[in-house]
Amino acid sequence: MSIKLTKTLLAGAVCFGLASSAAMAKVSPEQVAKLGTELTPVGAEMAGNADGTIPAWTGGISKPPAGYKQGDFHPDPYSSDKVLFTITAANAEQYKDKLTAGQMALFKAYPETFKMNVYPTHRSAAYPTHVYEETKANAGRTTLVEGGNGLKQAAVGFPFPIPQSGLEVIWNHIVRYRGETATRYVGQATPQRDGSYTLVKFRDEIDQVYTKKGTKPEDLEKENMLFYFKQWVTAPARLAGTALLVHETLDQVKKPRQAWTYNTGQRRVRRAPNVAYDAPGTAADGLRTTDDFDMYNGAPNRYDWKLIGKKEIYIPYNTYKLHSNTVKYDEIIQAGHINQDLVRYELHRVWVVEANLKEDTRHQYKKRVFYIDEDSWQIAISDIYDTQDQLWRVAMSHAVNYFEVPLLWSTLEVFHDLKSGRYLALGLDNEDSMPDFFAKRDKRDFTPAALRRAGRR
Repeated sequence: MSIKLTKTLLAGAVCFGLASSAAMAKVSPEQVAKLGTELTPVGAEMAGNADGTIPAWTGGISKPPAGYKQGDFHPDPYSSDKVLFTITAANAEQYKDKLTAGQMALFKAYPETFKMNVYPTHRSAAYPTHVYEETKANAGRTTLVEGGNGLKQAAVGFPFPIPQSGLEVIWNHIVRYRGETATRYVGQATPQRDGSYTLVKFRDEIDQVYTKKGTKPEDLEKENMLFYFKQWVTAPARLAGTALLVHETLDQVKKPRQAWTYNTGQRRVRRAPNVAYDAPGTAADGLRTTDDFDMYNGAPNRYDWKLIGKKEIYIPYNTYKLHSNTVKYDEIIQAGHINQDLVRYELHRVWVVEANLKEDTRHQYKKRVFYIDEDSWQIAISDIYDTQDQLWRVAMSHAVNYFEVPLLWSTLEVFHDLKSGRYLALGLDNEDSMPDFFAKRDKRDFTPAALRRAGRR
């Protein structure tokens, strides 16, 4: 499998091997000047690819379509597109240079049903103008803290639009722009092998301290906070009221993540120091870890991060059909994997980052290979290996542009467990409501006392 290193990477790289200790050097003013010219404002290649299958970036979807109202489900701007071709187990070898090891494993595991409908590529990712401006400012000033477990001189925008290491790429994903606040009502399904499932429903509230407009690096470093996150289970009845609160820090060396849980049976808030790394995900039936949430989250200190380069891969993208309120959960959840007739794949350039577990630490996952969309820094696919170096899980993020903001974020994350033949689908909202990116909150809404109130609702 060939990996193409881009000219941007080659020009700016200090190293692209293991990058887990000292802070990287800042990129030069000449490199920063490429943002908005050769590179998009967030650091992707502006031009399309040589054969025209990936177009040039021309701004993405920067405003809602006519007739759209905040709170509406998002209409598909590409509904008239036709399938270019379909990849199946029978012809996957023909396309393997643009597929991940995990995708190839899914064709092998489900040869009769797993398929990939490939559509024309649309580079729809877009962000507010001030995010572009702050990204450019970050490019010339931001560094990693000692050990790589935090940021210095970064705020609002992507910290490393011209990355020099795998660790910088993963930080771009961790703090990527997802608005300033968000309220989400989402469902999670962990189907049995026959496709039967019980839906678990969550309400999530997020306050993105890092991305608030006008925030300065010195403010963030003084408060030492990236975001606040509060989640509680609303269904089924046996789990309803269970709640979680997370304070995610900017410099996790100075102060690690803080977490609390509320237990409905005990009616008490307790500190939860183990809500991190490979602790089990909430009500996930053992099918994902805590740091799988959002495709990857938390301190990166248990891995050595290697920047492999850039590659063209077929990834889920512009999956508005999967996001539609005309689709029911029972149409999505099927035996083995979600309904692939609802999934749209496109060819995109991705950064490839390999995370290898350090010898002096532990995790269920020995190796993870991330494929990160160049236009959004969203992890699109993660191939996950066990301690015996066997491919264990394949995670895919199904992205849409939430054009009322605008921003690109997943509408559904799916974790395929190759050992058990089961999967987890997190983010189902087709029969619920759209995220609210404009709720007004402050840190008083994210205290242990607020968690107790949330759990009692």
